Amino acid sequence: MPAAGSVVPYLARVALALALLAPIDRLDRDVQRAVQGARRPEFEQPMRTASGTKQGTLVFAGLLAVAIVTGPAGPATARAAIAVLLPVNATVELLKLSVNRARPDGERRRSNSSFPSSHAANATALALVLGLRWRWLAPPLWLLAGTVSFSRIYLNRHFLSDVLVGMAIGVGLGWLTLRWLRSRGWTWHPTT
Repeated sequence: MPAAGSVVPYLARVALALALLAPIDRLDRDVQRAVQGARRPEFEQPMRTASGTKQGTLVFAGLLAVAIVTGPAGPATARAAIAVLLPVNATVELLKLSVNRARPDGERRRSNSSFPSSHAANATALALVLGLRWRWLAPPLWLLAGTVSFSRIYLNRHFLSDVLVGMAIGVGLGWLTLRWLRSRGWTWHPTT
């Protein structure tokens, strides 16, 4: 609780925060209504596949494949992806616990809250790492990351702001982590 002399500045900051969040919440609700109103049976399965519950298993199986079959740089690439995913996931999970935002479908569990989207954060972080490693794959990787991210809105599991912040975390922390790794001598290619 703020001291008596600091109540007014404290309330002013709270009012400012609420004034800034109100338009975002309104936009989130408008996008939610529009997307839910546009759902079609033919898109249900592709969107469910993009949001698959076994994504973690697929990601690690894919990284294992990258490490084994993509040549000498494969293990370094897989390690870089894991190094990027660690701070991305830690940040997302801490924010989920702190914010505790109910999901658009009404589910409210602090350990699995809506803000931010971990699917979006992970998909964009992986698109960043793998797209930098194999530039020719960057367009389909970013398309896949965008599809995964949109699927979370489509399936009514996240709001637009959840997804956009998740994507920003994935790209921002991914870039910072890769930069940090490079500053310590990391490279795609093993030294011999």
